Order: sequence, then structure tokens, then C-alpha cells
Amino acid sequence: MTATPYPFTALVGMADLRLALLLNAVSPAVGGVLVRGEKGTAKSTAVRALAALLPGIDVVADCRFSCDPAAPDPGCPDGPHEPGSGTVRPARMVELPVGASEDRLVGALDIERALSDGVKAFEPGLLADAHRGVLYVDEVNLLHDHLIDLLLDAAAMGASYVEREGVSVRHAARFLLVGTMNPEEGELRPQLLDRFGLTVEVAASRDTDERVEVVRRRLAYDEDPAGFAARWADEEGTLRERVAAARALLRQVRLSDGALRQIAAVCAAFEVDGMRADIVTARTATALAAWAGRTEVTTEDVRQAALLSLPHRRRRAPFDAPGLDEDKLDEVLRETGGGDDEPDPGPGPEGRDEQDGPGGPDGPGGPGGPDGPGGGQPPQGAPEQSPPSAGSSVPEQRTGPDGSNGPEGSNSSDSQVSDATDEGVGGAAAGGPGGERAAVGAAEPFRTRRLDVPGLGEGAAGRRSRARTAHGRTTGARRPRSTLSKLHLSATIRAAAPHQRSRGRQGPGLVVRRDDLREAVREGREGNLVLFVVDASGSMAARKRMSAVKGAVLSLLLDAYQRRDKVGLITFRGAEAALALPPTSSVDAGAARLEKLPTGGRTPLAAGLLKAHEVLRIERLRDPSRRPLLVVVTDGRATGGPDPVARAGRAARLLADDGVASVVVDCEAGPVRLGLAGALAHELRGTPVTLDELRADSMTALVRDARGTNTARTVRETRTVSVRGTWRAA
Repeated sequence: MTATPYPFTALVGMADLRLALLLNAVSPAVGGVLVRGEKGTAKSTAVRALAALLPGIDVVADCRFSCDPAAPDPGCPDGPHEPGSGTVRPARMVELPVGASEDRLVGALDIERALSDGVKAFEPGLLADAHRGVLYVDEVNLLHDHLIDLLLDAAAMGASYVEREGVSVRHAARFLLVGTMNPEEGELRPQLLDRFGLTVEVAASRDTDERVEVVRRRLAYDEDPAGFAARWADEEGTLRERVAAARALLRQVRLSDGALRQIAAVCAAFEVDGMRADIVTARTATALAAWAGRTEVTTEDVRQAALLSLPHRRRRAPFDAPGLDEDKLDEVLRETGGGDDEPDPGPGPEGRDEQDGPGGPDGPGGPGGPDGPGGGQPPQGAPEQSPPSAGSSVPEQRTGPDGSNGPEGSNSSDSQVSDATDEGVGGAAAGGPGGERAAVGAAEPFRTRRLDVPGLGEGAAGRRSRARTAHGRTTGARRPRSTLSKLHLSATIRAAAPHQRSRGRQGPGLVVRRDDLREAVREGREGNLVLFVVDASGSMAARKRMSAVKGAVLSLLLDAYQRRDKVGLITFRGAEAALALPPTSSVDAGAARLEKLPTGGRTPLAAGLLKAHEVLRIERLRDPSRRPLLVVVTDGRATGGPDPVARAGRAARLLADDGVASVVVDCEAGPVRLGLAGALAHELRGTPVTLDELRADSMTALVRDARGTNTARTVRETRTVSVRGTWRAA
């Protein structure tokens, strides 16, 4: 970031984003802002510009925790401080990197000094730096879950706690929390979404004039940042004074019983969980009144507050898009007394319906535009593109033996009938070139068994496969590889004990050297790369099974969302395979691509497996610590080209030789089964699983793994599928 930030008042458009940020500047108790939007929409630029508008703060000189000299924190690690005069400095903008460690966020204790000298030597983290300022988390959806939990807990309590092996440090941590994210890269969990006070959707403007103005201002800023900022200094000063005035007026704003009843009615009508939505909406409505220079909350304040505080709390399931029905909102407000005469909402260039900022439509804060910076967005609460519907299902029809069940790659008449069926020739269901059929909806998703990768990994924290992680159960001890954060106390004492006499120990204290320190080795769970290879050929559609197959893949995608996996989607049909979804953390994107998946044509199984091999090779270079799990969804047939079965076998062995863990979901149906998917699983050195066995509540697995064991043991051992071997205990 340059030394001179882009001026907030020079942003083009983005009325909702500017308003949400300013409301948090007026009342940090609102709880922060989550900015959702596509790449290149000036999310980061807007947040960084906010810090310059915040009033300066009085701090105790030489206090690393920014204590207020008028009311110093009695528990400050640098204290105690005597109340008195201090120094004034600007409010800080602190950025939390995606790859930050827990110690970098909350601070680190010097365990060596704590053990040997009994001194709480504490190195402050980013939470201490952000106290009484702004903490900005770019790409918050990519941050590790445990860091998000620590961050949001500190924001809610106004304090940060650091505890290491019985040594505890606490310090104040009150800050304006702002997170930005691109939904294409993955969603936040609903419970984490709820912890952000407000949410704003941003998107690039499609208006040519607005885009021209965005580019013009950005180029002028890049050419001379200081000169550009100077041209907007007057507007920045005016807005800064308004923020300070609104802060001073905030305590005088009255939230009437009528307005409070409207807030409760709106939150109840939209069935939001818990009471946090009611509290945030009330605080936001109060801040809106103060921002408009009023001391009474109006119905319009309640309406605008609900549009900012409720959409992300309406997300009921992982594949649901955030949004709010504005017509329903207006109806609820009318029913609870929204038609009474109310005070004028007052002026405000940052208001929701305001189009012109200072200086008219072409001046500062004028019409919205995209990045650079700028970026208009659809009306707050407008729904995003609908995700796949789980309820639109087509029942699976089991068929008897037909030509399509013929041996793969043979020249028999049965095989010729199979090929004709693959291509959709002569059938009423055929549609489009090459027998392509329209996409069918997915069947109702279900809870699946856990598929995990064997062995012990060291990938990103998640909930699927066993791995060495920073959090989990302690399994051993080792010398620290870097800064010590997780002390293994007993191992440290055992390492130091034999040397106490030679070190001249006097008294009860333990003489500990750095070489004695041992850190705990912990085992938890990691997230994996789950790569789906889905058969979309005519043989899948001919038997009316694609709806059930899509339901199964949707269920596995839901499981991947819950276990913090990355996902990718490869489909094969006709003459080739295609990467429908490159590996991403956005499981929602995978569900959307799956819903639109057409079917028809031959079955190029080898092409699908070779495409998977190439994708996994590239991902191994990008993220070598994330282990892959290959999920092939097919009936095992292979048609098209010379010797398709042999080529598929060679492709499968190529994946197996690379050590890729795999599972084959067998989609074959009907009374006569050829077992081709099982043969494919054998070549992959993976595990075949039928659609029925994929369900967590399936009883078929009890028979499948009998092998002479008693029923009670089988029930216990069939909770988890090990993708390379037999069923194993959960």
C-alpha cells in the first residue's frame, strides 16, 4: 500500500459499502462489515481509505497497547498507567494476512523466560496493534477457521486472551472489523457470517460513463498520489468532521418502543437464528439516525439497517445465496406502524439512495463505478444467481438388460447397440448435437459416509483426513522448528532435568535453556482436494440415473463444504473430458456447475482419468501439502476410439502409481450388473462404493463387509470408508 491512501470521497459510487463503513466508524458496536464481491471492485481500496476519516486518538506514551490516558486499561501488560496526559496519533489500519499464524494474531509469550525467570514476556500481536483502530482481513473466507474464531471472539469481547501452559496475558482489543471476500473462492460458515454486523454486496458497474470516471481517477492517483489526495482534502475534512459529529450525537439518539418493535418483527418474519440480528439492527438504526443528524430512529432507518444486517443471516444452507426480500420487508414494516408521519431522513451524501456526492453528480462521491477504485453494486439484499435446487429430482428408473449393457470395446452386436444408445441415436430423449440431453435436476441430497485419505498428512486444517496440525490431541514432542508456541511442558522438564547440577542450579527454580524447549506434536484433521470425475455420457442418461447421480455428487459436495475441502469437477462425455470447475474452495460453484451439466454421447473414460491426472499434477505443484482424493462417479463403461477399455486401464494405473487415493461410486443399476466400476476401482487401487453404500445410514455395507465377523463389530466398523482398503473403524 502506498504512503498516501486513495481518498474515501474520491470513490465512485458504492453507496451501500461507503454507508456501511461509515456507520461502523460512527458506532464500532455495530460489529464490523463483511464486503462480498467479485474481483476488481475496489473492496480493499475502500477499506484502506476509511482509516484516514477516523478521528485521532489519545494514547499513553510508550504503551504498546494504545491505552487511553483518560481511562487506562487496568490489566494492560505494559501497565499500570497513571491517568493523565498522553499523545495524539492517527487511528491505525492493521491488515491481517491470510497466512498469519496464531501468535502473529494474538501475540506470543516467551516461554523460556516464563519458565526460568517467572516473567510474562509478551510480544503483542495484530490485535493489540488494531486496538482503537481498524482491523482489515482481506480474503477472510480463506483464513483458517481457528484464526477466524479467535478474531471474532476478540471483537465480541473487546479483549484478547493468550494462554500458554498456565501463563496467561490479557489486553484490551476493541477495533472496527472489516473483512472482504470473493464468493467464487468459497463461502464463510453461517455461524461466522453471523458474527459480522453488516454485509454488503459489490459488483462492477456496467455503465460506460461510470467506468470511464473510475479509470480517469485511478490513473490520476497513480500518477501523483499526493497531488490527487490534496485535491480531495476539503471533502475528506468535511466528511471527517461529520463522522466526529455523529459519534458525539450517538448517545443522544432515542430508540423508541415502536422502532424496537419493528426491528423485532422484521427479524422474526425473516426467521433469523438467535438474537444477534435484533441487536445489530438496533445499533445500526441508531447509528443511521446519528449519521443523519437526528435524535430519533425512523422507520426508514429500521428498513435500511435491516437491508445491511440481515441478508447474510438468511443463509439457511451451504448452497443458499444470501439475500432479503424487500417487498416482504416493506410489508412487515407497514404492518408494525411504518405508515406514521416521521422526521425527514436528513441529508447525507453517503445515504442509500443518494446518487450525487459533494460537488454534484460529477464531483467527489458521484455516481458509482467499478474498481480502480469504485464499483457499483446491485441493490442491497438482491439475490445472487440461484444455486442448484435440491428438491427438483427425477426418480431413478431401473431397467433390465439391454444393448447398452454389452461388453466394453467389443465388436458384438450388443456393443453396437450400446454405442448407439451412448450417442442418443433414434431416441426421443436425444436433444442437440451428438445426442446431447438437457440437464436434469439433482435428487435430494443425503448425509454421506466420510471418505478419507489414508496415512498422516500435513495439509491445511480441516475435518477429513488424519494430519499433523497446530490444534488437536497431543501425540508427542519435538524440538521447535521456529518460534515456540505449543510448549510440551513435561518433555521440556525431562530435557532440562539432567543438566541442573552442571548449570549450577540454586534454589527451587529450574534452569532452562533454549535447547531444552520442546513443542507439542499434535494430530488433528486436514482438508483435502476432492476431485470429482463425473460420467455424463449417454449411458448415464439412458437409464434415467443422472438425477440420482447428481444428488449423490451434491451430497459429496455438501460433505466437502463441511470438512473444509477444496473441490474440482471434471466431466467426460462424447469424445473428450472437460475441467468444468478448476480446484477451488467455493463448493457453491461446484454445485452450480453440476446443476447445468448436460449428458449424452459416448463414454471417454480414459480421457476423464487422464484429465484428472493432469489437474492433480498441476495442483501438486501449487499446493504440495494438500493431499488429493479422487472420486470417480461412473458405471464403468468405456466406449469410443480403439481399445477404450485398455486405455482406461492404463490411465487408472497411472493415477495409482502416483499414489492418488481414490474411490469409485458405482452407478450401475438394474438386475444384471457387469461389475465394471469395481474393475476400475481395482485398477485405481481404490474402493468401489455403490450409490446405496454411499449413504451414512445404509445397511448394505453390513452385508458387504461380513467376511466372518459378527454383526456388532461390523456395525461399529462401517462408519467410515477408507478409500484404499477395506472398511475401517471411525
